Amino acid sequence: MSNDQLQMLQTQTPEEGFELAVKLAQKGVGVTQPSEEIRQTLRPVYSRNPDSLIATSQVIAIHFQTIAAANNYWRVWSPQYW
Repeated sequence: MSNDQLQMLQTQTPEEGFELAVKLAQKGVGVTQPSEEIRQTLRPVYSRNPDSLIATSQVIAIHFQTIAAANNYWRVWSPQYW
């Protein structure tokens, strides 16, 4: 994934858009908690917490919704075009 995609939100496919959404969520965590050591310490706690996992999915979904709107996926990838 290129830095250009991170800046422009442009992707070729919905799958690439989803990968970009995940990358944005990961970068958000890195900005919020810049210490790799602390993130590694906390990972066992949140990785087993259903509420934390659901919250992570929500963040990715919101990013994907934004990327999909920027790429007009709903129109371009709708069933009428298949």
